[in-house]
Amino acid sequence: MDLHYLSRFFTPNSVAIVGASEREDSVGYRLLLNMQEAGFSGGLYPVNHKHDTLLGLPAYADVLAIPEDLDLVVIATPAASVPGIVRQCGEKGVGAVIIITAGFGELGEEGKRLQQEVLAIAHRYGIRLIGPNCLGVIRPSGQLNATFGDGVVKDGTLALLSQSGAVCTAILDWAKAQDIGFSTVVSMGGAADIDFGEVLDYLATDTHTTGILMYVEGIRDARRFLSGLKAAARLKPVILIKSGRHEAGCKAAMSHTGAMVGGDNVFDAAIARAGVVRAYSITELFSAARILANNYSVNDKRLAIITNAGGPGVMSTDRAEDVGVKMAELSPASLQALDQVLPPHWSHANPIDILGDATSERYQKALDICLADDNIDGILVILTPQAMTHPTQVAQSIIAGAKASNKPVLATWTGGARVQEGRNLFANSNVAHFNTPEVAVDAFAFLAHYTENQILLKQIPSPTDDLAVPDVAGARLIIERVLAEGRQVLTAQEAKAILAAFHIRVTQTINVSNAKEAMIAAETMGFPVVLKVNMAEFSHKSDIGGVRLNITSAQELAGHFGEMTAAIREKYPEITSVGMTVEPMFRSPSGREIMIGVVRDPVFGPAISVGLGGTMVEILKDSAVALPPLNAYMVGQMLAKTKAAKYLQAFRNLPPANIQALVEVLLNVSTMVSELPEILELDINPLIVDAHGAVAVDARIKAEVAHQMSRYAHMAIHPYPHELIRHYQLANGLNISIRPIRPEDAVMEKHFVSRLSAKTKYFRFRQASQELTPDMIVRFTQIDYDREMAFVAVTEAEGMPRELGVGRYIRNPDGHSVEFALVVADDCQCLGIGSKLMNSLMQTAKSQGNTLFAAEVLAENTAMLSLLKKLGFSILTVAGNDAVVQVEKDLRL
Repeated sequence: MDLHYLSRFFTPNSVAIVGASEREDSVGYRLLLNMQEAGFSGGLYPVNHKHDTLLGLPAYADVLAIPEDLDLVVIATPAASVPGIVRQCGEKGVGAVIIITAGFGELGEEGKRLQQEVLAIAHRYGIRLIGPNCLGVIRPSGQLNATFGDGVVKDGTLALLSQSGAVCTAILDWAKAQDIGFSTVVSMGGAADIDFGEVLDYLATDTHTTGILMYVEGIRDARRFLSGLKAAARLKPVILIKSGRHEAGCKAAMSHTGAMVGGDNVFDAAIARAGVVRAYSITELFSAARILANNYSVNDKRLAIITNAGGPGVMSTDRAEDVGVKMAELSPASLQALDQVLPPHWSHANPIDILGDATSERYQKALDICLADDNIDGILVILTPQAMTHPTQVAQSIIAGAKASNKPVLATWTGGARVQEGRNLFANSNVAHFNTPEVAVDAFAFLAHYTENQILLKQIPSPTDDLAVPDVAGARLIIERVLAEGRQVLTAQEAKAILAAFHIRVTQTINVSNAKEAMIAAETMGFPVVLKVNMAEFSHKSDIGGVRLNITSAQELAGHFGEMTAAIREKYPEITSVGMTVEPMFRSPSGREIMIGVVRDPVFGPAISVGLGGTMVEILKDSAVALPPLNAYMVGQMLAKTKAAKYLQAFRNLPPANIQALVEVLLNVSTMVSELPEILELDINPLIVDAHGAVAVDARIKAEVAHQMSRYAHMAIHPYPHELIRHYQLANGLNISIRPIRPEDAVMEKHFVSRLSAKTKYFRFRQASQELTPDMIVRFTQIDYDREMAFVAVTEAEGMPRELGVGRYIRNPDGHSVEFALVVADDCQCLGIGSKLMNSLMQTAKSQGNTLFAAEVLAENTAMLSLLKKLGFSILTVAGNDAVVQVEKDLRL
């Protein structure tokens, strides 16, 4: 396998430090010293034209003067000199450059101009850049410390990515005190070229890394960021801190939704979909890493606490309530078993207070009972050093007991010297240890959230799964006509027409401009009715007294129309014409008012929210947020996070609301914003949900002209590409479908590979005994449709295996070429399946802007080469390797 293109940054054989110095307070001095103290064994070349030697090493006037080839160049010179140095790197054939220097994009227009100049030079020579304005890169296992940080970093299995050099050094300093090591440390700085997504791609398959910690301040490319997060999070835990809140996101939004949904909660929704856990402090960051590193998983959030003191148990229970962890209900069998092994005065509830004289045997028996209880998902064991306590013996018993179960066991040995030996035992065991009970509860909460988010990661819904086909063309035509009239805000009647086109039930709405038209509309639909102001100037109609309910006669209606018109003209004399709507008064004694909203986040695109609705929506601030596309599982997760979830249940004399109807509305809204990139904002408030269904009583939509090249370019998460499914009948009469692969195909894919002959496996994997590991299955079936594709040929015919073949490609780092692979089941070859898979792959790759389709094929794989020749591929020899040929096809031809 070829080395990853970022390997030049992390495992270089030679490094040049441009701006190296002997001045101890300089960045160049610290860079060179750190490389020496890290024990870097490759070629190390300081560059400074004022010196012949630096720290005992020969110094060179410039990069071109270095006689050896260079893998990596680190630049720490004034910003104005950087373009020239990068040009020299290009002439030298250097492929990787770290720019420590500040003074670029962060300093306004002149800095941005200089940064663009550097990028242009780098791109001309094929150089990749980390920085500018960064701390640098550390790879302890390779004795690489190309930073100006202070001190040696311990080797470990956690990777750290930070947008801030200062935060990076703070985390490293904290970790040093905790004796925590790192596999890789990358300070991203300005991320003018290489960004989070690319480094995450590297770390996802890095064998030295078992978990990834991140500090994020802002995102430049949401698709690429989430793509990298998902690639990494499918294989190892990713824990992230984000500082700041995106203020511009919804500040200007006029809708109810915009008042409650901002950049930060949209960010939360985005990373949850990527399978990532968010922390809010450095302590939480490492607490999460400590428990997730043990590869625990939980089915729910039910925690049991075993303690030898009541106080810590109560404190832990309080914290559990704060972070959404459930205190487990002990089963009757567990209560009975605990009664038999604990003193009579134990707490008889969770927390399980086993009293201050608890022995190691008492701890172990209580733990064993909890591990066997199906009502418990995890156990926190707390020890306080009382006079009769033996902390080390108890720790040994807890470690032994935890080995017998897959349930997570956490420990908190509170105190100092007396408990230190027990803590040391935990540090080398499968039991995650924390200094305080509250931090331990937080860690369990992270584990529960991680499990939830890993389920979300596997959800790849289609915008139209299991829904009635919407009238997308009709809805878009309405929006285009509105925009052509110079308006952005749709009338209530127009907005409801859009909802109806997506099968969302709405109340009838008739636009009126005078009292006569209002009375005619009311008589037509029947009293009682509602009269509402319907003007783009007034988003919140209730705020200006623009809603009159339960009007029962024409005379009353005419009076309200006159009063509302006069009040508006008095307050806004510039308005000459007042528009209104007449709607039937919707009555439902058991109806609940819900609000559904959409805002367009500048980074992550459309975000959907749901919560309690009505006129007090901003005060109630009940809102759960998710990114489209959604499916029923994700909608259920959204609703569970709201106060509205309880409101929708049966209470007092009210029957339960029809939650399935609400779910379908949210799914249809998801489809709407996926298929209509013109929608900027949407409010459905209220949506009345009762025992019979859901109806949108009021709606508001704001739109803009959509300028995008591809269908879902406005979304941060690419939906399942349902439109790429094709159906064929083969020459032998077999009906097959060729469709993009999905996560639920994992079992099918594993079975397919297991059925391949040794020869076919060898042609595909270059080893005859290849079986798919769990990691490989994840990578093969959970793909990012925005940068890669995998098509499976499947059939439902009796007597045939379900999967007949699979083809896939992934985009190369150059951004325009892809590498493909193809395999067809042995008993299904020569039926045309391979050519159909290849044509689907090439058409999709071309539509995504790729220009070159390529692969390496074993020269003895004559059947594959024959197929590729028929499809117009060029067959090229590989220098120095007769066993392999390069196959290429220019997709532009």
